[in-house]
Amino acid sequence: MNASSLLVVSAALTCMSSNAPAQTMTFNRQSISYHSVEIEGLDIFYREAGPAHALTVLLLHGFPSSSRMWEPLLPVLADKYHLIAPDYPGFGHSSAPSPSGFEYSFDSLARVMDELTTKLGITNYVLFMQDYGGPVGFRMALAHPERVRALVIQNAVAHEQGLSPLWEARRKYWADPARELANLKTNFTSFEATRQRHIGSSPHPDRYDPDTWTDEYAFLTRPGQADIQTTLFLDYRTNVASYPRWQNWLRTVQPPTMVVWGKYDPSFTVAGATAYACEVPKCEIHILEAGHFALDEATDAIASLVRKFLARLDKNKA
Repeated sequence: MNASSLLVVSAALTCMSSNAPAQTMTFNRQSISYHSVEIEGLDIFYREAGPAHALTVLLLHGFPSSSRMWEPLLPVLADKYHLIAPDYPGFGHSSAPSPSGFEYSFDSLARVMDELTTKLGITNYVLFMQDYGGPVGFRMALAHPERVRALVIQNAVAHEQGLSPLWEARRKYWADPARELANLKTNFTSFEATRQRHIGSSPHPDRYDPDTWTDEYAFLTRPGQADIQTTLFLDYRTNVASYPRWQNWLRTVQPPTMVVWGKYDPSFTVAGATAYACEVPKCEIHILEAGHFALDEATDAIASLVRKFLARLDKNKA
């Protein structure tokens, strides 16, 4: 998107360059519960909160996180909304079979998540997608567009311009995985890469809890995880190839969409956020003082924006 078109887009959007103003929010932890359900012979873990009869928000996590990343958001949305935050196979508390026992691809993750919603009887939901949640969620949306009420997109890319220079090394891995495996681990799964994924270029690194990347690195170094994650990441190239299909779906369906984006993300650029306006001109785009995992630094802002967005959905439905 060039500068002149961005000015036109900005006039049509609700855009922000800083965190949303704080608002009074009710915290409700009493309804939060933790479950596992069997799908395709795997134990799939999920967090649930809020009244079951309310609008459902399906929260799809990123790499190398799990449903735990949504924990700060659950109590501030649980008073009005039904929240389901699952762990993909190979992540968090879900089963993690070896790649010989499960096909680690984004098609497979999306299929398991689809089956989870079916098993839970959820036929209509808002997709809240972060990082890996984007390719999982867009596959779900294309498979069952009638189920998708709206989208909340948080640092999840669907446009080439959203990929930072860090992806040059990752593309080399896709082209020659055997030769580039060591470089990928340095770029993608090392302790420093795990830390940097959170902090990015934030001018306030003191606001970040080191437990986040320490715990994620401990997860990445579990037995078997190296094979699982490198196998899955090799399949990430199918996501980039799918961008035109996802963009066409957005352009055709025009789902209610809100983008909340941490601008200090080292992997996904702000251009990846503004690009969504090319397909959905009426989408809201909020650029936040935060990083790749924007909830690390902007929980209050994101909670406020999401509550307002969901309230408008409820109002429009009525």
